[in-house]
Amino acid sequence: MALSLAEFNRMVADHGPTLYRMAYRMVGNCHEAEDLTQETFRSAWTSRERFRPGGGERAWLASIMRRRVADHWRRPRPPMVLAGERNLDVSYPGEDPLRDDFTDEMQHALGRLPQDLRETLLLVVVGELTHQETADLLEIPLGTVLSRVSRARKRLREYLLAAGSSK
Repeated sequence: MALSLAEFNRMVADHGPTLYRMAYRMVGNCHEAEDLTQETFRSAWTSRERFRPGGGERAWLASIMRRRVADHWRRPRPPMVLAGERNLDVSYPGEDPLRDDFTDEMQHALGRLPQDLRETLLLVVVGELTHQETADLLEIPLGTVLSRVSRARKRLREYLLAAGSSK
């Protein structure tokens, strides 16, 4: 049974801010994160008949976003203009464990993580998926998720400490 418009709108309201934060962490650009979030919901709407209640809304949406981000990484990118950039306010209502860390240093540290560690960490910490939901989504063992999250946090801490001491 396909999602109704009311159910879909509730899903957008409930999960939109978290998906946006996850997209922002993955691509590091607020405009691209907005586009990816919209693309995720567009894809979810067009494939709403495949949604299975009880399977976890956020996990379903995160799996769609993961594919949209992979598509994004495959596309050639135009050169970025760095002159005149300033810290952007990317805050959204809702609890974000890294809410005070929308900084260049945090984005740079996340960018230094290997893709598998970064993606796993973002799904758990920013996407607020359980470790088991993340394992199911990535089709890897639960122990691998636990290990990746632990290693990613350790490396992030090391990168951020090193960045702080070099100032």
